[in-house]
Amino acid sequence: MDMTGNHRDTSITRRRALAVTGGTVAAGGLAVAGYQAAFADDATTTTADATASASATSASSECMTLMSSVTEGPYYLDGALVRKDITEGKSGVPLTLRLTVVDATDGCTPVPGAAVEIWHCDAWGYYSGYTTANPGGSAPAESEDGSTANDNTYLRGYQIANANGVVKFETIFPGWYTPRTCHIHLKVHTGGEKEDGTYEGGKVNYTGQLFFADDIAEEIFTLEPYSQHSGSYTTLDNDMVYDGGGASSGLLTLKAMHKKDPSKGYKGSLTLGVDPDAENTGAGSGGGGEGGTPPSDAPTGTPPSDSASPSASASS
Repeated sequence: MDMTGNHRDTSITRRRALAVTGGTVAAGGLAVAGYQAAFADDATTTTADATASASATSASSECMTLMSSVTEGPYYLDGALVRKDITEGKSGVPLTLRLTVVDATDGCTPVPGAAVEIWHCDAWGYYSGYTTANPGGSAPAESEDGSTANDNTYLRGYQIANANGVVKFETIFPGWYTPRTCHIHLKVHTGGEKEDGTYEGGKVNYTGQLFFADDIAEEIFTLEPYSQHSGSYTTLDNDMVYDGGGASSGLLTLKAMHKKDPSKGYKGSLTLGVDPDAENTGAGSGGGGEGGTPPSDAPTGTPPSDSASPSASASS
């Protein structure tokens, strides 16, 4: 495999790793409504707004499919903080991520109070807690950006959904690592509560991944600091988790902050159709999909001392 420059990797055969679990395909009206709700001003959100939005959504005869759970991957850590900004000083193209959690078994009504947890790699392909795992290709050492290796918890966090089922994160555009395409991991939890800065109790309803259009990702990867990581980037068509289903498979809607300058950042949004009564009990439960083998064997980093051991199951 040529690791001398960023280019598309067409050597990996794509597997369809997700299975649809119910519902009908999302209508354009729902997608637009979800996008508008996701980027509504948080300060103006009211119970009345949520009720009106829920009523309008319920009146529609069409609702998006249940998002199928896929692999958790090997880089998960328990104990992430409830916080909006998860960057911890990591450099990269800004990404404002807004996700709307809806009940796909009840007319896609909002799920207020749902806890959405996300985690992803940095611009060079490293995960906090696992910084000795080689991202593939040629990349600077993780410590070269000022990080303190495995003691950090960068690019991990929770947010609690408001009355409209919306959460917002301030982060950076993820980088990539072999053999995966650019992605963000997430879990949706319900029934727990915030305690000492973290989210405790409840159950996991959904485990999934969010994806980025190839043309946008590849443009981002020509910018600093991403361009310091050279090698073969896996496109969506060749990724072993993304199944080509668009939004119902986790593909984000992206909007540039500045049309002529991608370095200014992006807004990303998606409506997550989940079953709040379901419990996702293991990595890959409900949808399958191994997610690939981590480069250079399994992750060898040591998790932060206050975090539980991550899943040693399928790769990310």
